[in-house]
Amino acid sequence: MSHPDPYGSTEPRGWDRPAPALPWPDTDLEPGPWRPGPAAPTHPAEPDTYARPDAYAAPDTYTGPDTYAGPDTYSGPYPTTSRHHDGPGRYDGPPAGDRGRPDGPEHSGPWGEPVRDDEYPTAQIAPVRDEPTDQIPAVRDEPEPQAGRRGRGRRRASAERPPTVVPTTSRAGRNLPAAIGVGLALGAAVVVPLFFFMPAFLAVLATAVGIGIWEMARAVRRSGAHPPLAPLVAGGVITVGLAWFAGPDALCLGLLVTVLGTMIWRLGDGPGNYQRDLTAATLIAVYVPFLAGFAAMLAAAPGDGHLRVLVTLVAVVLSDTGGYAAGVTFGKHPMAPTISPKKSWEGFAGSVAAAAAGSAVLLWVLFDVAPWWGALFGMAISVSAVLGDLAESMIKRDLGVKDMSNLLPGHGGLMDRLDSILFAVPVAYLLLAVFVPVVS
Repeated sequence: MSHPDPYGSTEPRGWDRPAPALPWPDTDLEPGPWRPGPAAPTHPAEPDTYARPDAYAAPDTYTGPDTYAGPDTYSGPYPTTSRHHDGPGRYDGPPAGDRGRPDGPEHSGPWGEPVRDDEYPTAQIAPVRDEPTDQIPAVRDEPEPQAGRRGRGRRRASAERPPTVVPTTSRAGRNLPAAIGVGLALGAAVVVPLFFFMPAFLAVLATAVGIGIWEMARAVRRSGAHPPLAPLVAGGVITVGLAWFAGPDALCLGLLVTVLGTMIWRLGDGPGNYQRDLTAATLIAVYVPFLAGFAAMLAAAPGDGHLRVLVTLVAVVLSDTGGYAAGVTFGKHPMAPTISPKKSWEGFAGSVAAAAAGSAVLLWVLFDVAPWWGALFGMAISVSAVLGDLAESMIKRDLGVKDMSNLLPGHGGLMDRLDSILFAVPVAYLLLAVFVPVVS
C-alpha cells in the first residue's frame, strides 16, 4: 500500500489553509462581560491537584456564544468562593480536605492551607556528630609509654644515652669504613695462602669463581634468561684447575668443555628460550672462569708466581685508590655518564698515574725491570681495570641492578670487586711474559 503524497493533493498546505472555527467566540470581536477585581496572589502551580473541569464542553457540543459567561467564570467541581475577592468565577485551589492529607494537628502553609506537622519526618534523620579522636583504636598494638618517659622514636640523647650514629656514605656512594674493612679481609684471604700455601690459593680462586658464576646467573635471570647453574659452576672450577696444572691450552679446553656441558644439560628443559639461555651461559663461562684462569696461570709460574700475582693485584688496587681519590677531589667531567655517572676523567687520570708510579717502583724492586717498563705495565693494568669496571657497569645497567649481590658490605657482590681484576689478569699475564720471562 503506497502512502499518499503530502504535496500531491489539491488541498492547500498548512500555511495556506484557513484557520478552523474556534469553539468559543473571539474575545476581540465578541467580548463577554468583565468585572474588575483585586489581583490574585501569584503562587506556584499545582499540576497534581488540578483536575479538568467537568463542565468543559467539547467542540462538537458548542451551542453558541450565549453560554459563554466571561473569562472569569469557573464551573468546575470546587466551590467558587474566593478568599481574595467577592464574587463567583475565581478558582483558588481545592479545600484543605481534598488535598489528600490525613486529619490531625495542622498549621497554615504558604497559601494558608492546613499542613500536618509529620508530613516531612525530618526528625528521623540521625544528626552528624563529631566524635572525639581519642576513641579511635591505634593501628598497631603497642604498649603505652610509662609516665615520665617518651614513646618509641622520641628519646633524647643525654650523657647516659648518646645519640644514634647513622652510618654515612662517602661521595662515591659507599659505606667507607665497611668497604675498607671488607677490602682488608679479602686481601688477607688472598695474600696469606699466596705466600704460605699455594694450593690454598687455588682453593680460594676456585671458590671465588663459583660465587661469581652464581651471582652472574642470578643477575641475568632478571632479563628472562635461566642459564643452568650446575654445569657452569662445575665447568668453571674445572677450567681454573686445568689452567693451573696445564697452562693456556688446557684453559681453552676447559672453556670448551664448560660450554658443551651447558648445552647438553639445557636440553633437558625443552626448546623454550634455548638460545637465550645458552647465550647467557656462554657469557658467564667466558667472563668468570676463563678470565680467572689467567690468574691461576700467573700463580702457577715456577719460582716467582706469587710475585706476579702480587704486582698485578697491587696495580689494580693502586688504580682503584688513585681513581677514587682524584675523582672525589677533582672530578668534574663525567667519563661515561650513561654507564657509570660517578666516573670522571680526572679520576681516570688519577688511576693511571697511581698505577704507573707504583708499578714502576714495584717491578724494579722485585723483578729488576726498568722503571719505564714498569710504568707502562701499570698504565696498561689501570686501563684494563677501568674497562673491566665499565663493562660490568654496562651489564648491570642492562639488567637493571645496582649490585650483583649484597654479600660484601660496602662493596655489593663479589663480582663488584672482581670486575676490574678479571680484565687485568690477562693483560698482566701477557706483559709479564714479555718483561719477565719465565725460567724453565
